[in-house]
Amino acid sequence: MSNLSEAQLYVLVTGSVANRPALEVADMAIQGGADAIQLREKDLSDHEFLDLARQMRDRCRAAGVLFIVNDRVSISKLAGADGAHVGQDDLPATGARKILRAGKILGVSTHDIDQARQAQADGADYIGVGPIFPTSTKGYEEGVGVDFIRQVKGEITIPFFAIGGITLDRLDKIIAAGCTRVAVSSAIIAAEDVAAAVRQFKDKLTAAKG
Repeated sequence: MSNLSEAQLYVLVTGSVANRPALEVADMAIQGGADAIQLREKDLSDHEFLDLARQMRDRCRAAGVLFIVNDRVSISKLAGADGAHVGQDDLPATGARKILRAGKILGVSTHDIDQARQAQADGADYIGVGPIFPTSTKGYEEGVGVDFIRQVKGEITIPFFAIGGITLDRLDKIIAAGCTRVAVSSAIIAAEDVAAAVRQFKDKLTAAKG
């Protein structure tokens, strides 16, 4: 299984954003070299979500890729995912930790340095930092900017992934701010060739990490 501390490219899969079925997108992202896959589906019933999560878990597990479930912590546990990710309006990190089995990964979305500090104090294994740029995927018309990355890099000791409106063209700004871990959705899953898009991101991140 992929090691969280070594993960650089985290692909967020949402069926409504992709131009093909979620499982097909996950397969292609895995082929391209994604280190982690997150299933993010807000509109599916619990039954549908659990079924999809189990299928995606099997694909990720076979490939040694981390599989994380967004928001639905109990379903993450039932599906045997590697962990769960919660936002600021979801179940608090402390509550999510109580539901997850020992050793499972907990990620938390953060939008400012105070939230990042709190997430770390609450026991998050990693944080999402953003949205760095405006993103239609989550409805943010403004980004928090790359200075947030610099703040987090200076204070936070757990892994962090820059997220929000990240495209291949904008990746240089993320790297220049000191971050070589990114979480990407539409720039990858809406691409005509998902695997190729993943490889382009991964090559740039790997070169920057040295």
